[in-house]
Amino acid sequence: MDTDGTHETRPPRVGHVPRPASPPPPGLPPKPSHAPTAGPTLGDWLRFPRASDGPGVWTYGHVPRAAEEPEETPTRQLISGALISLLAGLLLWSLLWNGYLGGFWLWPLYMFTPDSWAGTLPSVVASYAWYAIVAAVLVIGFGRLGRWPELGRRLLRSRPLRAVQPARPADSAHLGAGGPEDPVRWPQLWAAGLGEVAERLEAEAGGGRMNDVDYARIRRAWDSVRVDPSRMRAFADAVRDKGAGACVHPSGARDLPVRAARHDLLARQVLLGTVEDGARNPYSRRGTSLALDPDVLGTSLLAVGPSGTGKTRRLVRPVVESLSLQALAGQAAVVAVGAAGTQLGPDAAFDVVVRVGDPASVYDLDLYGGATDPDEAATLLAEAFVGDLPGIDVRRAATTLAQLLGPFRAAYDRFPAVPELRELLDQVPTAFDALRRDLAGQHAMLRELDARARQHGAHADPGPALADRVALLDRPAFAGFFDTTGQGRPFSLRALEHPIRVRVDLPERGHADASRMLARLLLTQFNAAAAARTDRSLFAFLALDDASHTLTAGTVRGVQRLRSAHAGVLLTLRTMDDVPEALRTPLLGAVGCRMAFSGVTTWDGKRFAEAWGTEWVETRDVTHRTVFADQPLTRLMHSFRKLVTGKAVTTDAVTVRQVERERWSASDLAHAVPPGHAVLSLTSVRGERAAPLLVRLAGTS
Repeated sequence: MDTDGTHETRPPRVGHVPRPASPPPPGLPPKPSHAPTAGPTLGDWLRFPRASDGPGVWTYGHVPRAAEEPEETPTRQLISGALISLLAGLLLWSLLWNGYLGGFWLWPLYMFTPDSWAGTLPSVVASYAWYAIVAAVLVIGFGRLGRWPELGRRLLRSRPLRAVQPARPADSAHLGAGGPEDPVRWPQLWAAGLGEVAERLEAEAGGGRMNDVDYARIRRAWDSVRVDPSRMRAFADAVRDKGAGACVHPSGARDLPVRAARHDLLARQVLLGTVEDGARNPYSRRGTSLALDPDVLGTSLLAVGPSGTGKTRRLVRPVVESLSLQALAGQAAVVAVGAAGTQLGPDAAFDVVVRVGDPASVYDLDLYGGATDPDEAATLLAEAFVGDLPGIDVRRAATTLAQLLGPFRAAYDRFPAVPELRELLDQVPTAFDALRRDLAGQHAMLRELDARARQHGAHADPGPALADRVALLDRPAFAGFFDTTGQGRPFSLRALEHPIRVRVDLPERGHADASRMLARLLLTQFNAAAAARTDRSLFAFLALDDASHTLTAGTVRGVQRLRSAHAGVLLTLRTMDDVPEALRTPLLGAVGCRMAFSGVTTWDGKRFAEAWGTEWVETRDVTHRTVFADQPLTRLMHSFRKLVTGKAVTTDAVTVRQVERERWSASDLAHAVPPGHAVLSLTSVRGERAAPLLVRLAGTS
């Protein structure tokens, strides 16, 4: 059970690898090695068909639908048409049977029966058989004319039917089990001449010793072998020795301790919810399952909704969990940032857990993001420290920091710790004089210090603002953190080169301003580290559970560049008011995926409505006009009708026209989105778009 009192959903795992159990006490039955699973086997999961007709479609078992909804005849019209065709059919049969239309319809019977059968049993049988044929022809003809089959389906569909269970993967006839293209047999390895390796992996899957993470990880390793054939021998030896445990993640983990969402690692997707079957959604997407994958997360996602709408439980946690599984498969690197106590997953689900302000934290946070160049480090710090302050030039603040970081690194071969940086920014004489003495002979660095001394206290000097921000970190709670002497274990975002799983807990409760500044620093460092990677085969992702007051003009520009760097971010906000007014429109333009939860205000809804634009729709205007009769008899009938119905006789004039209308208006977003739902638009890195969809999030009824 979670700390918030809700039970954690644990769907069955595909190809679950059992853990060894301890021997039971004498006299007791053996303890089961793992909980029973009701999901498909690994082979069935791999063979199950997958199809997609747009971004965000859950491909597992997806059946594409028509682009437009077929016109549906009203039920009352179907009933009247069926009744009329039935009466017409009975009338025609009566006329034929009673001979009013002659006996022409009996000629085939007379032509194909011999005269010797007259009055015998075969003649009677042939006659009634012909009557049945004629009646069947009439039923079929008038049934099609009256659309009886459609009426029958309509009536049966309106009755409460027993829920039909979806077909199990093993029941599909086109799975290709045992065929040359069976994914369980690893045809790509057979084609490369590694038949022994393929047989070993097939035996591991058949014996239940391989799970979905193992399959995705080994397939990823084989893809790297195809890029660099020199690794083929090492790959083959590893599979022969370890089977499904080959090429394992550096942590040794082959699965997460718990899964709170449903995942499809073959398509790298996580199930987010179901598209509502309503008129607000396109017909082709109604009732389909919606999922997120790196293809859409690579354009970054912004989610806005008030507290309690499920942003963390129904969005952030499933996405972080999916990318953690992909990290175990060697496909992604994920960093999750949230306040301490946020349910982003257990500690065992991460390789690195940084608890800022907690003395028991094993890992520290590198304040300089692994940078070795003073100018680069100064740029990162300036954006994080004063990027949100109006009236302060970030470039000038970066120059101020570089004038201190460069000389300090030249003197001590490291960057200053937080107390040392604060003393230098405050121009403490003892700290400044000591640094000047240690820089004896380095004239270039001494000039930097002299320039900083001249600018200190001048008009528009960013030094005091930088010192105030550094003071937020120079607190007793952070005394053991941000160490630069090499005595701790600092985590740096330069580690995005590796498939790593990281969670950073910020002390939001006691140090809100410092937490926001650190979140801004992590976002700035992520933008820089993701773009500076030499190997971009891994998908890098940063999830900020609360991005309030962390966005600056520089970070928004950095988010725009992540798409080309095979990276993305997930930003959640309670309201757009937590973003500076000048950045709200650029932020919505920088991200490719936008999500509005239920309960947003009309002010926030207006921003989303503008971002989603308008569409052309067909409207029908009906005008009612009273009919005035000229003839006495007609006036009498109209008067009688008005007396009976209480309404005057009118005629309807229908006008059909095309108008431009907002996809979702601000009022609809604020008042028409039910609890547990959200409106989501998606854009893939290839430029494919999905219109705003009303989605019922997973875990809601």
